[in-house]
Amino acid sequence: MWFVVIGLGLLGLKFFEVAPVAGWDWWIVLSPFVLAAVWWHWSDSSGHTQRKAMEAMEDKKAQRRQRTLEALGQGEVDKKKSRK
Repeated sequence: MWFVVIGLGLLGLKFFEVAPVAGWDWWIVLSPFVLAAVWWHWSDSSGHTQRKAMEAMEDKKAQRRQRTLEALGQGEVDKKKSRK
């Protein structure tokens, strides 16, 4: 995501001819977009994206489970069991 933000910033600076970016070649200005595409390809092919999504889902499940136990008045059960 940061590559896209940097690329948009450089693209805006080049478009509005702000120095020193106005004098740079276009391939330099557009290179963050290429890096973003390479990052996304690696992230998807290595399973990094799926792992992060699974971790987030597990965290949400644990939080939902804890809220449910607290709503039922059994939120302290886990703490009592862990002391024994």
